[in-house]
Amino acid sequence: MIAETVCAAVSAAGLGVAAITAYRKRFLRAARIAAYALVPIGLVMTGVVAWAADTAFSPTAWAGFGVLGAAWALFATTRAVERRRGGTRKERKAAQSAQREAIAPAASAPSLGQGTRPAARPTSAPRAAGSTDSGDDFSDIEAILKKHGI
Repeated sequence: MIAETVCAAVSAAGLGVAAITAYRKRFLRAARIAAYALVPIGLVMTGVVAWAADTAFSPTAWAGFGVLGAAWALFATTRAVERRRGGTRKERKAAQSAQREAIAPAASAPSLGQGTRPAARPTSAPRAAGSTDSGDDFSDIEAILKKHGI
């Protein structure tokens, strides 16, 4: 009974605020406030508030929520442990056998062979004494590319 009265009071107050907002020529905001204000009285009229009030003061309902919480905790714990271990036993065995059997054993060998490189372009401008050659900067990268046949 008290929950219904509180919801009715909240709705009435919200509609009052909406009326004041509409008086100030803010009609869109007033319509939104009125929509929010009608929700509590709608919940009372559908019986949701009575059901929620009965549930809130029922020890059986709280025990049920406790059981649901314990079930959720078990699910979350088992999922975390499963992720930490890397899946189920069957999934781990399948992953290990897939690791042993390579799909393409020669996949690490270069597939295109040795390519031809264009000749180096001569630079017409003389370099400054303090500057480094750009070939020296990229020598490590060129070595890696040559290693992989690129």
